[in-house]
Amino acid sequence: MGRNNKKYSKTLHQQAYDRLTAMQAFGESKREAKLNGTDRDKIFSFATYQTYWKHTKYFLAYVKEQHPECTTLKKARAYVGEWLQTRVDEGKSAWTVSTEAMALNKLYGIQPDDDDFYQPPQRVRSEVTRSRGDKVRDRHFSEKNNDELVKFCKGTGLRRSELEDLRGKDLVSKAEIESEIQRLEQAGMRGKHLDALKDARVFAVDHFVHVRNGKGGKERYAPIIGATAPRIVERIENTQPEEKVWLHVHAGADIHSYRGDYATAIYKAHARKIEEIPYDKTNKGTGRPYQSGVYTCRGDESGKKLDKEAMLVCSKALGHNRISVVAESYIRGL
Repeated sequence: MGRNNKKYSKTLHQQAYDRLTAMQAFGESKREAKLNGTDRDKIFSFATYQTYWKHTKYFLAYVKEQHPECTTLKKARAYVGEWLQTRVDEGKSAWTVSTEAMALNKLYGIQPDDDDFYQPPQRVRSEVTRSRGDKVRDRHFSEKNNDELVKFCKGTGLRRSELEDLRGKDLVSKAEIESEIQRLEQAGMRGKHLDALKDARVFAVDHFVHVRNGKGGKERYAPIIGATAPRIVERIENTQPEEKVWLHVHAGADIHSYRGDYATAIYKAHARKIEEIPYDKTNKGTGRPYQSGVYTCRGDESGKKLDKEAMLVCSKALGHNRISVVAESYIRGL
């Protein structure tokens, strides 16, 4: 009887929550899901889930205000394009609108080849507002008073969530990494853990931070760099294995900006001079040789050239899979 009684019907909020919650696949392999075609209805990262849920709630609030007669998630789908367009008209950045489009495409299972798939404006570097210029939150954060935190971030490149979860047991020496690689290889082991250990070999440093569950559940060993590396190592060493290294991370700290400083330092340490990178490939159309090892930036950075090998090293330290992300969001001032 309750199913046919409107008194017991679920709200839009509850319908959307149930749908997104059912998609949670934390800890599962995204790569394997893509191979077997089951990734479309799954969300593999808790951070991604939180982001999608946040923007879904913005959409639901719009539907409730502008279309109060709409009481089902199925009917609300008709207003996805309308709402996203209002976000563009309000002056929201292309980055924000793109995220909101992805959230609702995931919610409704809308694929790129569907007629109602919303194509957000192209994202360009010049539109990124985070970590550029002074923000209101920055006025409540003193880098001088938080000097150790700032230097710690610039020396490890950790995301805020990774920094907040960092524990004393997560400090690893280069010798320990080599020993673990040898043990796993002798045992005939394979897998992502061994790959992460081997990635650490490209860094000429003595200590690393073991990020066990980074963005997308990715594991990595982030090199500890810079003149303050000994102080960073000391702080972690003086923390009990299961205790957090930072009990509180100031909300006003611009962590993304410090990751940018970290990324730029790593890039500079590994980059070759562009003119020294060989012309090793030939363009089939023009017959002219070109440098396959050179990345050419686009957007407001159009024409700037970067060393792909150094970008790849940088991406491994940051926990990203694509070198384009490094160019668009992190490397600066070159």
